[in-house]
Parts: sequence; C-alpha cells; structure tokens
Amino acid sequence: MEPSAVEVDVAVIGGSYAGLSASLQLARARRTVAIVDAGVRRNRFASASHGLLGQDGRAPGAIADAARADVRAYPTVQWFDGAAEHATATDGRFTIDVDGGRVIHARRVVLAPGVVDALPDIDGLAARWGTSVFHCPYCHGYELNRGRIGVVAGGPASYHQAMMLPDWGTVTLFTNSVFAPDPTQLGELAARGVVIEPTPILRVVDRATVALADGRQVVLDGLFIASRTHIATPIPAELGCQFDESPLGHFIRTDALKATTVPGVFACGDAARHAMRRRQRPNRPRRRLFSA
Repeated sequence: MEPSAVEVDVAVIGGSYAGLSASLQLARARRTVAIVDAGVRRNRFASASHGLLGQDGRAPGAIADAARADVRAYPTVQWFDGAAEHATATDGRFTIDVDGGRVIHARRVVLAPGVVDALPDIDGLAARWGTSVFHCPYCHGYELNRGRIGVVAGGPASYHQAMMLPDWGTVTLFTNSVFAPDPTQLGELAARGVVIEPTPILRVVDRATVALADGRQVVLDGLFIASRTHIATPIPAELGCQFDESPLGHFIRTDALKATTVPGVFACGDAARHAMRRRQRPNRPRRRLFSA
C-alpha cells in the first residue's frame, strides 16, 4: 500500500449532517471510517436552523461542529479535510483519491456529498440566499410572521411551492417568463389567495423587494424559489451510480436500505433523495392535512 494511503472499512464522502450521521453509527459498530469533507455545507448561508428537534433556532455551523466533535471522538474515525477528487472500484474494493495526494482504500463507500443550488440569474437574488431568499417554508416560513411572501418561478415546481406558502403569509407568484400556470392551476392558486405577477423581474433590492421591468417595486418580507440542484461532486457518476430525475434535479438512485446501483456503494442526504420525485402514482390526488 502507498505510504500516504490508509485502509478502512468505509470511506464516507461528505462530512456534513448526513455523512456524520452515517459515520456515527459505523463508528459505534466498531468499523474503521475515513470521512472526507470539503467543508461546504448547503445551509452555510442561513443564520439559524429550524425544525430539527433539540436544535431549533441554533446556528447551522454550531450544530455541525458539535456533530463533528461527537463523531471524531471515536478512535476508529479518521478525518480528511479536502475534496475527494477521484474514486475507482477494483475487485469489490474502492480507492478514493483526496486532494493533496492522499489515498483511502475502503471495502465500502457512503456517498453524502450534498447538493449545490442553482439560482436564476437575477441581480441581487444570490446575495440574499439564506437570509431573505429561501427554498423551504418549513425551515424559514414561520419567521416571516404571516407577512408578504414572493415566489420566484423557476419552473413547474414553483406551482407546488406557491400552493403551500399561503399557510405562512400572503403570496405573490412571479412567473418571470419561465412558468405559465394552466387554467386549472390558476383556479387553484386563486382559491389559495395567490396573486399572479407576470411582469419580468429586473432585480431584488433592500431586504426582499422585487423591482419589475415596468418600473414597479413589490415590497416583500421574504422570497422563495424552488431551486434546481446538482450533486456537489462527480464521484457518484465516476463510480457508475445510476440517477433518478425529479422536477428539481437529478439524485442518486438508492433502494430502501440506501444502497446504490453499484455494489458496496451507499448514498444518503440531499444527494440521494428529494420530496418531489417524478415516480408518482398516476392521477394521485393531492392531499392536505388542513383545508385552505
């Protein structure tokens, strides 16, 4: 074995919440684990995390730091700061090349690389991501105090988002020349009190004010967008994993035990699941816990 290489039972690619959760159980099973972490959490832009029992309102970085300390306390865990650059499989064993010339040999691989959000090219939108521009109403809707909410259309999934958000405030859907609700959808949106704004967006200013192409400005307390995502590393494709498509991006295909289509490779976290998959029962009615 190369002088710079280590041999472990499991290599975990991704040291954020999903990767740390998997690593904790592996360590407690007395497996040797190497965690490779590029240090780029998806929620690093947010000041607080919500909806996580026991951690509600805590800074995401603080949650990650505490989880990292828990996992690294186990003597069978090794931590690699940096990016996994390449991965190969030979005779049922895996080799992971980490930047800086480091090498990991493993019997199994857990993919937990997370995803990257791709935002529309609207001036001022990306600068407010995580502070007044969001993707999840359950994570950020409550703090808007039933205020003025905008949905910036990114595609058909924005209809679903606009139908949800009236539970958190008054909603305007900015179709922005990328999404046109059909007559049925228009009726359902109207029944939920959603205002449709077809004028294109020029920019976002102040906290969440939308400046339109016709000179008007719509003052809002927060904006939501159903962002498309892509997996944060090419490693799953390099290993030969198959993917599923959803309205918001591609995700690593896994079974009920989180095994991928490549023997010995497992996947978890945002890179391996999404709530809006296309594999749904045809004509299945939309169910709501509460009526409008």
